[in-house]
Amino acid sequence: MQPANLLLSSLGTTIFTTMSALAVQHGAINLGQGFPDTEGPADVVRAAADALLDGRNQYPPLTGVPELRQAVAAANRRFWGLEVDADRGVLVTSGATEALTACLMALLNPGDEIVLIEPLYDTYLPVVRLLGAVPRLVRLQPPGWALPRAELAAAFGPRTKAILLNTPMNPTGKVFSADELGFIAGLLQQNDAYAICDEVYEHLVFAPARHVALMSLPGMAERCVRIGSAGKTFSLTGWKVGYVSGPPSLVGVVAKAHQNLTFTTPPNLQRAVALGLGKDVGYFSALAEGLAGKRDRLSAGLRAVGFDVLGSDGSYFVIADYSAFGFGGGDLAFCRHITEHAGVAAIPVSAFYEGEAPSHWIRFAFCKQDAVLDEACARLRGVRSLAAA
Repeated sequence: MQPANLLLSSLGTTIFTTMSALAVQHGAINLGQGFPDTEGPADVVRAAADALLDGRNQYPPLTGVPELRQAVAAANRRFWGLEVDADRGVLVTSGATEALTACLMALLNPGDEIVLIEPLYDTYLPVVRLLGAVPRLVRLQPPGWALPRAELAAAFGPRTKAILLNTPMNPTGKVFSADELGFIAGLLQQNDAYAICDEVYEHLVFAPARHVALMSLPGMAERCVRIGSAGKTFSLTGWKVGYVSGPPSLVGVVAKAHQNLTFTTPPNLQRAVALGLGKDVGYFSALAEGLAGKRDRLSAGLRAVGFDVLGSDGSYFVIADYSAFGFGGGDLAFCRHITEHAGVAAIPVSAFYEGEAPSHWIRFAFCKQDAVLDEACARLRGVRSLAAA
């Protein structure tokens, strides 16, 4: 038999699937995969349920139902000062991962180079390589995750087509500053390149940090496509509703990729998300404030156990250094160890790198109920003796 696709065949099971399965096997608290353990807003869920019964369950428009496209455009204007054409500059996708794939398909030709910043979401590299494009990796370093400007500038060249920028950033919790974004914008203009902006955690930013959309900077509106996620914004990750905003010249090509991937997204969920995006600003503020409290709660608990916890200005995640425990193995072995023996699952940060990665760092998700976070820290109190055993 002829072999199947070599790249896909060579990919292993994702670390998120592996650690979640291990958590189930050992009855562990899963602080590995980033999903909330509570439902999203009741009115948004009710709107989705009611919309199933309103007789509009056939194919919606390829680019999304008008209500949601208008709501996305309005949210761009309300939160980030962006003027986006609701009819031609917004595309609804089946989740942000599909949006990422469609944007990469729309912009990259075989042989094009794209700049990626490590640590990075594990979908980026496989899709880039499936398209025959060439990743140019630039690495941020813990604990500060400062943008290495000289290295970033050196990654751009005559074959650079785009940068894929994730802010707020998974797994680091870094929110790129306006100054850093200005530097990136300058490189894009100098090299006539585009930006794919993965901004799924746009509303999960903790004061005093502030999210700035790269697209809002001078000269960037025609160079950026911006990706948002209803799953993250409304704590409904299973719905898989994403959206792309940008200039019609680019979004129209992204729509052609979307047509050949999922074509459309359940219309009842789209109409419910439209309602959600129109919620009072207090909802979005409370979402961020609540998660900031959970970040602080988990971080304090982990520090009390003996971890060195890095700061996080956004997303669902904190990164912790376990080197003080004297554990002899790498980060994957440590994550397995605490899952099996302490009953708490985390993700090794090396999973977000290609090649040799910084050691002794693991990622915890804090988007859980307070009692769950407290119980996880209580279980981890014995980890020092366990690690030394």
